[in-house]
Amino acid sequence: MKELKEKAKEKAKKHVAKAKQNAKKLRQELSKAMNTAIIAAFGFLMALVWRDVIKAWVDKIAETSPVQGQLVSALIVTLICVIGIIVVARIFKVKKD
Repeated sequence: MKELKEKAKEKAKKHVAKAKQNAKKLRQELSKAMNTAIIAAFGFLMALVWRDVIKAWVDKIAETSPVQGQLVSALIVTLICVIGIIVVARIFKVKKD
């Protein structure tokens, strides 16, 4: 009878330890997801602010261009985005060992 109680206690301790470990993993994943969401929100906000600046700049350039605005706008914005992607990719490059 005493052995059964001790086995039950050991089993319960293992379950509690596993539950604590799972709760810790859940908190870590939740924290990671929240950080990602907040960073994405800031990125979106920056994109909205820069959108107006880029649009005004592109419109000014498009006025002097012989080719009408939308083509020039698309090319300039594409060039800016490609350069931005390259810069960001180099900054956040993951080193492989």
